[in-house]
Amino acid sequence: MSKTERQSEVESLSEQLKGAPTLYVTDFTGLTVERMTDLRRRLRAVGGRYVVVKNTLAGRALAANAVAGLGPHLAGPTGLVLAGDDPLPAAKALLEFSRTADNRPAVRVGLVDGKLVEPAYIKRLGELPSREELLGQLAGAMNGILYQVVGALEALREQRQAAS
Repeated sequence: MSKTERQSEVESLSEQLKGAPTLYVTDFTGLTVERMTDLRRRLRAVGGRYVVVKNTLAGRALAANAVAGLGPHLAGPTGLVLAGDDPLPAAKALLEFSRTADNRPAVRVGLVDGKLVEPAYIKRLGELPSREELLGQLAGAMNGILYQVVGALEALREQRQAAS
């Protein structure tokens, strides 16, 4: 790769990093091209991207964006999950994919809201219910409370009728 090609790749990756405040550093060892394509498709469906990077070029792009702390994790086969503003959908897609692919890719570290996070944190993010599921649970709980209030009011009405 020539110097201009390397510079072009660093600039391209740097632009992609600007649009993705959340990213996960992974090790894609053991993934076939077919599985990698499937992972990319799943991440694209939730607004994320999976980029295989050369470690030195990734280090330069991260430094250009003032992202510190990821350098020690850029070793071996490295792929970046660019998750965008919301870290949950990409974490869910990554977790679901890794369950079907012998825990590959292995998450090394993440960057969520400018803070370094451990792989266990990213796994917990992936296990959280989606926004729609949480809203459904809230609606179900509110519905149950409403039935209890209606039942209490009905009992109070019957009690007052019996007293008069």
